[in-house]
Amino acid sequence: MNLRRTACITIAGSAILLIAGCSTNEPSRPTASSSAPMTTSAAPQPSDVATQQATAAYLGMWSDMADAATTSDWQSPKLVRNATAEALQTISRSLYADHYNGLVTKGRPLSYPRVLSAEPPASPTAVTITDCGDSTNWLKYRADNGQPANDGPGGRQQIEALVKKAVDGSWKVTTFAVHEVGSCSG
Repeated sequence: MNLRRTACITIAGSAILLIAGCSTNEPSRPTASSSAPMTTSAAPQPSDVATQQATAAYLGMWSDMADAATTSDWQSPKLVRNATAEALQTISRSLYADHYNGLVTKGRPLSYPRVLSAEPPASPTAVTITDCGDSTNWLKYRADNGQPANDGPGGRQQIEALVKKAVDGSWKVTTFAVHEVGSCSG
């Protein structure tokens, strides 16, 4: 490589206008126009990804439960998609009790999840979620005659859940607690 070519390459990095005065025997390569907008996207942070996936698992758990509750199917294969451990046991037992008592649930719960914490902060494996769930339109009915069960009106209820990252990389609700109707106002 000759000295003139080295100087041209060095100058090219500093001042793009000087390139026109330097010539090489190499074919020209297309370059990005300085007027073209630069688009860069920062890689998502592990904590953002974790909280999004944990929230999706939390919402998925309620959706799966609502689907199974229409027939009180405590053995629905959907239930294991987003719940495990104590959370799965709680859901299965509740649906079994409804099945045993001849009840089904109609409607859908509404959820308003909010992440309280994600641990450890740099690369979370456990996310705590709080919710002010609304069961106003998610009520129990007698399976035999379709009449409302005498379980009282639904409403807004405080819910806390712990969602953990499993060894396969999926997120699942491991525990949750639902408080009485009227326990939250937000």
